[in-house]
Amino acid sequence: MKRRQFINRAAATAATMVSLPLHAANNNKELTTTIDASIKTPLKNNIRHGVCHWCYSDIPLEEFLIAIKKIGIGAVDLMGPEEWPLLKKHGIHSSMCNGAEISLTKGWNDPQYHQKLIENYTALIPKVSAAGYTNLICFSGNRNGMSDSQGLANCIKGLKEIMPLAEAHGVVLQMELFNQQNHPDYMCDSTEWGVALCQGLGSDNFKLLYDIYHMQVQEGDIIKTIRDYHEYLGHYHTAGVPGRNEIDERQELYYPAIMRAILATGYEGYVSQEFVPADHDVLASLKKAIEICDV
Repeated sequence: MKRRQFINRAAATAATMVSLPLHAANNNKELTTTIDASIKTPLKNNIRHGVCHWCYSDIPLEEFLIAIKKIGIGAVDLMGPEEWPLLKKHGIHSSMCNGAEISLTKGWNDPQYHQKLIENYTALIPKVSAAGYTNLICFSGNRNGMSDSQGLANCIKGLKEIMPLAEAHGVVLQMELFNQQNHPDYMCDSTEWGVALCQGLGSDNFKLLYDIYHMQVQEGDIIKTIRDYHEYLGHYHTAGVPGRNEIDERQELYYPAIMRAILATGYEGYVSQEFVPADHDVLASLKKAIEICDV
């Protein structure tokens, strides 16, 4: 399942291996995997570990929450109000809330969507705060022939309508950066453009969701960008390049160094895994990714 389709609709220890039956929701086949719930070397947890459920959409959410808690993951991204009760039941944080956006392609850069977006975010921001969460995602939308400067001005104008509400409720709106290969024509495809938006809004309650995979594909120079612009980066996603698969030695990014660079900025938020596993044992891949990033 592609993410676009999905959006539009303390480590545990044990002495034995744990077998988890995982029911594939899309094809009614039973997928069974075995993970070693014991962490042989306890996680340092200098990085707060999160994950995006859409990458594991064949695993029902509740089974997924039980599994990731054993791995040592404390948060899930891209969860809306309908999922929050289940997260709370299992003691998992909603590290990047969603549910107010229209779509990835219809966003704040186009004034025709401002009224609907203002209504959606005005309704959801208080709910995010009341649930005890902080981050709420938003999108620029596609260019559709619009210049970047005009789109920037439109985003600033529209977002300024809801920033006082976000500030009053302690909610941080976060616009995600995407690359042009995966999301052709998306406007917020440059760190510098996103930083200009943050500066134009002039609020600590607006940040960029820095997707490491997307920005490696789009512009590279990941560690320097993190060092130069970290004050504007409010959240991080991972994935391997090329392919958006596992973040191990089969791809070009060296994630331990990237994690150290993030920590060096004083960042205390979550880093969420957003790779699509290519290996059969998807939970083993996720567990390994956490170990790679646990610097």
